[in-house]
Amino acid sequence: MDERTALIAANLATVRERISAACRAAGREPESVTLVAITKTYPAGDVARLAELGIRDVGENRDQEAAAKAAAVPGVRWHFVGQLQRNKARSVASYADAVHSVDSLRLVDALADAAARAGREAALGALVQVSLDDDEQRGGALTGMVEKVAEAIAASPALSLRGVMAVAPLDWAPDEAFARLAAIGSRIRQRFAGPHDPADWISAGMSNDLESAILHGSTHVRVGSALLGKRTPLG
Repeated sequence: MDERTALIAANLATVRERISAACRAAGREPESVTLVAITKTYPAGDVARLAELGIRDVGENRDQEAAAKAAAVPGVRWHFVGQLQRNKARSVASYADAVHSVDSLRLVDALADAAARAGREAALGALVQVSLDDDEQRGGALTGMVEKVAEAIAASPALSLRGVMAVAPLDWAPDEAFARLAAIGSRIRQRFAGPHDPADWISAGMSNDLESAILHGSTHVRVGSALLGKRTPLG
């Protein structure tokens, strides 16, 4: 095992123990939480190392970077987690298992068209990204639009409504943010869940706040720096 792999392995063990401890505190099973390794700005070699260490879910926030890594490292599930321009929908639909950042009706339309054209074996997973503080300057559907976006996803045979996603606003306590997301996720699940649309994912929690997110029901934590360290952005 080379030095970089050993470092990532040690970090992964620490993160997995944090997830397990948070699950114990919340009365949950560790298997109920999926670790999505966020590899933005890191090379494909690190994705391969993570795969060798048992990571099967990898997240990216830029299509150009994600598409190249998806081609270089087969055998993992790719999660697109960043703001997505509609003109990138066709590319993302060609490799992603799920898009966590669906925040508008126009993006739903673009992804549905792209997924239908891609000839996928399975529907493209889609999560509604929620703007918890209704700040129009950041990504996420305003809370008054969340159900409309979810309804549009559920209406498309090319998409599968997986659930909701959010990032805790910087000026909010994580518990407040994730409790609000859990309530929104519950409403979406009750209204739209079905055989085609499980709608039971809550994508929440990152390196600094995953414990709070798990306490409030997160099913997918998106962890980057705690696994791979801090790095100057590529390009």
